Amino acid sequence: MREIAPMTIGGQPFLWDRTYIMGIINATPDSFSGDGVGYDVSLAVRRALQMRRDGAHIIDVGGESTRPGFEPIPVEEELRRVLPVIRALRGELDIPISIDTTKAKVARKAIEAGASLINDVSGLLGDQDMAQVAAQYQVPVVIMHNQRGRPFIGVKEGILAGWHQGLARAREAGIPEESIILDPGFNFGWSDEQALEMVRRLGELRKSMGRPILFGPSRKSTIGKVLGGLPVQERLEGTAALIALAIAQGADIVRVHDVKEMARVARMADAVVRGWRPQEVAS
Repeated sequence: MREIAPMTIGGQPFLWDRTYIMGIINATPDSFSGDGVGYDVSLAVRRALQMRRDGAHIIDVGGESTRPGFEPIPVEEELRRVLPVIRALRGELDIPISIDTTKAKVARKAIEAGASLINDVSGLLGDQDMAQVAAQYQVPVVIMHNQRGRPFIGVKEGILAGWHQGLARAREAGIPEESIILDPGFNFGWSDEQALEMVRRLGELRKSMGRPILFGPSRKSTIGKVLGGLPVQERLEGTAALIALAIAQGADIVRVHDVKEMARVARMADAVVRGWRPQEVAS
């Protein structure tokens, strides 16, 4: 796999010599996966701390559902959901906190509250001020390609086109390329067949861009369909399969709900893909 320069997120070095785990905290009442914590800050903190113990390297906090057909919420409501969680976590966690938002004002307030990574599912294309916020606060950003509402021009071609649009916005704002992570947007506007092709072509995409790849298939609808209509709570094994295959194709970060299980999958996959040596046993 192509070597990528290390990145610092929230004071922590990310060397890209292993697969990093991003644990999901949905500060929403309507998460598609059924794990939204709503306004229960203490529950969010307990879950995040457990994710840390289970192997998470980043905690991703989001206050607005992005499932198909979601209804956007006002900025103030999104802030009301995420800021108390981020403030509480900042005092408890020793790993970076990411803010999952498409709104520049939410990103700004979240960074001031303790977040150190922006995860934008619009790929910097939704809010024209988002790139400026990332540049001003000098935090890394995840640029996701969102296929929703776009004409289909091919899986690889569409993802690359979307990424290049986001990268152009980043360059205009002065965000260094070394601060950018890319996400192909699994299940964001793709057919199931196209989503599966995306997984097969992750290696090509990573090679083309030379940036770390974040991949987030956790509990998504394509898994349920492939496995015969399984409900969201029964998609653990399907998620594990996609995570392992994505790592084999070069994924650097995986965004997951089930941290303990997926951290084990990542460790096993890394042993094959990146190499493994047994620890010396103290005599």
